[in-house]
Amino acid sequence: MKIEQIYTGCLAQGAYYITSAGEAAIIDPLRETQPYINRLKEDGVQLKYIFETHFHADFVSGHLDLSHKTGAPIVYGPTASPEFEAVIAEDQQIFEIGNITIKVLHTPGHTLESSCYLLMDENGIEKALFSGDTLFLGDVGRPDLAQKSAHMTQEELAGLLYDSLYNKILPLQDEITVYPAHGAGSACGKNMQKETVDTLGNQKRTNYALNQKDRQSFIKEVTDGLLPPPAYFGMNVMMNKKGYSSFDEVLSKGLHALSPKQFEETAEASGALILDVRPNGEFAKSFIPQSVNIGLNGDFAPWVGALITNVNQPILLVAEKGTEEEAVTRLSRVGFDHILGFLEGGFEAWEKSGKETDVVNRISAEQFETEIKTQKAKIIDIRKESEYNAEHIHEAYSKPLALINQWIHQIEPSEHFYMHCGSGYRSTMAASILHARGYRNFSEIEGGFRAIVSTAIPKSDFVCQTKILNTLD
Repeated sequence: MKIEQIYTGCLAQGAYYITSAGEAAIIDPLRETQPYINRLKEDGVQLKYIFETHFHADFVSGHLDLSHKTGAPIVYGPTASPEFEAVIAEDQQIFEIGNITIKVLHTPGHTLESSCYLLMDENGIEKALFSGDTLFLGDVGRPDLAQKSAHMTQEELAGLLYDSLYNKILPLQDEITVYPAHGAGSACGKNMQKETVDTLGNQKRTNYALNQKDRQSFIKEVTDGLLPPPAYFGMNVMMNKKGYSSFDEVLSKGLHALSPKQFEETAEASGALILDVRPNGEFAKSFIPQSVNIGLNGDFAPWVGALITNVNQPILLVAEKGTEEEAVTRLSRVGFDHILGFLEGGFEAWEKSGKETDVVNRISAEQFETEIKTQKAKIIDIRKESEYNAEHIHEAYSKPLALINQWIHQIEPSEHFYMHCGSGYRSTMAASILHARGYRNFSEIEGGFRAIVSTAIPKSDFVCQTKILNTLD
């Protein structure tokens, strides 16, 4: 028997590859299936089952493509209702893979169909729990995502989650290894640990949600402090439930090379968003007007989903040479399949063609320090509120990037302001969006707060509530 966790850091997502006696199972596969097929061929094993823990919201699973290519059936837990052929398992149903077995544990709460998969080894000993979004390390799945489809409140779903965890998971042996679907950085929870594997016994001791005195206290704790889910979550659920275009087709269309002239004509004719995925430093120096920067060298896919919001938005790519396939692949993982092509030759080709370019007004932390000494400055900190609360520039406003579509309209176009994030990655995204909306009255700080901390600019960890409210006055 072999269990392998295939972890994708950009999505903070864990897929699982399990083999025994010539047969295999894959749990919660990513969109691109070729790596799994290559692994099956190398190991000389046949894929017997594709297990899905639930209808995922934060990424598009590769279950359909993988099933079509291998013939392996897709398995969901009880109450699931996909619009394609699948095995809808009963609670406690057993599936055999080689010499091992996997038992379905229906654990509703995160969603109604959410299920965990309990693996027993060749001797019938319970060894591993593939817990999906029911149980994370340090946290549990948020109970607010399925409210509309379930016709239930988040409190009612949290109550179901309590029953699932306390009646089905906690009674299991401490020695069992927990393999969750996500780790720290995922928007599917709020308090995940950085580790991606742990024992159930340690989670019983350290996970706040597993140490509540009663059902009501559990409901209160797991629903407290939940941020609004990204807008693309609902659309990803529908793709996972209803079906989607094959990844091979999406990749083929997305890798259509366009000359600068063709690129410009396509953008004008289609209304496509020009997405520049180069590093923020390169983008700041020069970019195509109206383009939005989300760098591949960071949490690319989650930020695409958070800022673009509509998975059906047509997209044209500007990428560094050789990274086009990576960009299309990572976009498809979160359901952005309408990629019309990429700029052949990269941004250099655009510049050489003599077409119009733009630039971000980016200044160093040292220049920032000098300028604010001589004038009253308005400063916008676009980091998360938790980062702001830990330490921030005295009198800076907290305006998280994820909420830019809410606060951008509060900006007075004639009044200059300074803007920073943690390192420059997020503030360049914000700068590109501001430029695209016609705002040019700002300076973006190179290196973000990491560079600012080395200056003498006054800082504070005191949270001034008036600076977090919806006002820039």
